[in-house]
Amino acid sequence: MSEPQFPQPSLRSQLVQRLAEPRVWDVAIIGGGATGLGVALDAVARGLSVVLVESHDFAKGTSSRSTKLVHGGVRYLAQGNIALVREALHERATLLHNAPHLAQPLPFVMPSYHWWEAPFYGIGLKAYDALAGKAGLGATEFLSRGQVLACLPTAQAPGLKGGVKYWDGQFDDARLALAIGRTAAARGALLLNYCAATDLVHDQGRVAGLMCEDRETGRAYRIQARCVVNAAGVWVDEFRQKDGDALSRPVKPMVAPSQGVHLVVDREYLPTDHALLVPKTADGRVLFAVPWLGKTILGTTDTPRNDLAREPAPFREEIDFILTEAGRYLAKAPTRADVRSVWVGLRPLVKPPDEEGGSTKALSREHTVLVSRSGLVTVTGGKWTTYRAMAEDVLDHCFRNGILDGPRAKVTANLKLVGAPPDGVSLAVSAPPGSHLYGTERALLAFLPGAADELGGGLTEAMVRFAARYEYARTVEDVLARRSRLLFLDAVLSRRLAPRVAQILLSETDVDPQMAAFEALAEQYLPALAHDA
Repeated sequence: MSEPQFPQPSLRSQLVQRLAEPRVWDVAIIGGGATGLGVALDAVARGLSVVLVESHDFAKGTSSRSTKLVHGGVRYLAQGNIALVREALHERATLLHNAPHLAQPLPFVMPSYHWWEAPFYGIGLKAYDALAGKAGLGATEFLSRGQVLACLPTAQAPGLKGGVKYWDGQFDDARLALAIGRTAAARGALLLNYCAATDLVHDQGRVAGLMCEDRETGRAYRIQARCVVNAAGVWVDEFRQKDGDALSRPVKPMVAPSQGVHLVVDREYLPTDHALLVPKTADGRVLFAVPWLGKTILGTTDTPRNDLAREPAPFREEIDFILTEAGRYLAKAPTRADVRSVWVGLRPLVKPPDEEGGSTKALSREHTVLVSRSGLVTVTGGKWTTYRAMAEDVLDHCFRNGILDGPRAKVTANLKLVGAPPDGVSLAVSAPPGSHLYGTERALLAFLPGAADELGGGLTEAMVRFAARYEYARTVEDVLARRSRLLFLDAVLSRRLAPRVAQILLSETDVDPQMAAFEALAEQYLPALAHDA
């Protein structure tokens, strides 16, 4: 039996060999999160040569730590940001079409405990439907008390008046990032994780490339490029500063990091395929309870951070806030002991020119593209749902500023990602759990050794091998945090499976799988380590 043929990255030795070749790339990208990977796919799909380097793993930071929602942003509508919502709703439909194995429609229910809440929020959600137009996923409905409890059987029944049901989308953020990157690689882009950009290269006052270092070998490489895109998320100011320092120009920081915390509890707290939305908590924020991969996600927070830790820790107040608010709406209030995992993401919110600090709730969720006088292109802000539109905007800026020859036709609006079935073909969700996330590549997964050998939590030996061979996985963390999502679902179970995952990885990659580092990391996903603000 011959191995099925699917797009796949080369061996790392081959990737590094390509990196060492003397050439001038059209586009060099710093950062392998949603934004950087999106730019890589957009550029290579237009026929440009592309290289992308990521200091850690793809989607290691913010891009794997979202609320897992593909949405227009109901709260942005309440803030009057119609343009952002309209764009996000359009991109929501595009994403669901291009990656149906990773993103699907999800119904939300907003329970009402005061007589005015259902009509008040219902009118807004009807406007949400109107903005979506033909890209809508389903009509908003007003629900009776009984209908709310049918959708949310564990919602607080005392005082419940009724509610509103509307539709948005849900996705697996880290696996979508990998699909975007692998689709770009299949078209010729060179992507390397664990390869850190260390400096920018200037030639006669213009950015002409970057320096990077392979973190596995310590070897340095010089990349020459016509265009350098700084897509480092909350860390973009580091490279903007390097650009300014090299040219003796002052650079004012543009990012105000905001921390979002999410807790995971068992499905028994929300045993349904409907999500719960609280539009206004005690402090005016939004709270979600979302079913995801057999568990329930509770979140999120919006807390300013001045540091840029790779593994930010939650504050005790944030965990207490989420648990307290969830307890107000769920019949069985979850406690700290019920939390299976907690993760924290840093949002790269863009500061207004005169913003010096304080609350981040009012800062823009829209993305920003800046082109410096040296030609460094920086993109930050935005949201996962609009990654594709952000990438198009970046390339448009490159063409308008004469950094790249163009414009060239945009093609990603209808570009299916790796694993997506052809139009008209559906992929049923079936055993083993999580295998639907591989889409059309399930045939390849079934071909690999260990396809029937489950390690635990739905993870099979074949999935680990698939991650190493086709998905750039280098460490235990790569597998358990992002190729599978076990660390995000159950930190204790992940620690138990880690030694076997390390053995399989070592047999596939012959590099240190960083077992000790993962054990230390898994501790941070347990709520006991939350600290005071």
